[in-house]
Amino acid sequence: MNSLFVAWRPEMPEQAGWTPVARLEHDGGLYRFCYTQGARTPGFRPFPQMKRMEQVYESEALFPLFANRLLSRSRPEYEAYLRWSGFDPDSAPDPIVVLSVTEGIRQTDAIEVFPCPVPDANGCFLNKFFLHGIRWMPPAVIERIARLETRERLRLMADFQNTADPRAVAVRTASERMLLGYVPRYLARDVWTLVQKCEVDFIELSVERVNPDAPLQNRLLCRMQACWPNGFQPCTGDEFVPIPATVPRPCAP
Repeated sequence: MNSLFVAWRPEMPEQAGWTPVARLEHDGGLYRFCYTQGARTPGFRPFPQMKRMEQVYESEALFPLFANRLLSRSRPEYEAYLRWSGFDPDSAPDPIVVLSVTEGIRQTDAIEVFPCPVPDANGCFLNKFFLHGIRWMPPAVIERIARLETRERLRLMADFQNTADPRAVAVRTASERMLLGYVPRYLARDVWTLVQKCEVDFIELSVERVNPDAPLQNRLLCRMQACWPNGFQPCTGDEFVPIPATVPRPCAP
């Protein structure tokens, strides 16, 4: 079953950070949506047409809230949009799989979606993500990103002095150690855990794809592989737990 978490960013500065507020699933037949305990965060309001937090919503079609975050097939850049995310335009995957990489980001709201990592066939941590924060970087960084090569090694570095997010994880080049951007916030906590529990040789961050013609949010696709420590459970915490439904329906934690 494919599933994503929905994250929301509060508007108030004192509530900085992304909070999981819902879960979206697709079992190949029905799409299911349910709110998680994170939706009880002060300031969050249920999404239009999904007002009841104690209800599991089902649909044969992808809910408009998420369908509107996918580029229309009629757009001339649709094939490029799939390539930017590492997909084959001739064999487009399930929409929920596309959302898992593109994050469903829109400039008009404070919502994004993300998958919870699972072990790969070899029992390792494997995740692909677009580098965040590029739009805040100077032109020299944008130019350096354009010169990155596929499979080029990158480096993770803790950014303790980041006033916006003390748990931020920065991404730098391996050679001159130039700051390029940041690991998505929804991955930062798990990355911290992996850095602390995995041997250095078992953590690898590299360039998966550079998209010079893409918007900055899709400019650099990264690939991270690491060990999967014993007892490691990503996406844990009360905010990830589904709110019990008044009429029990499947929306597993």
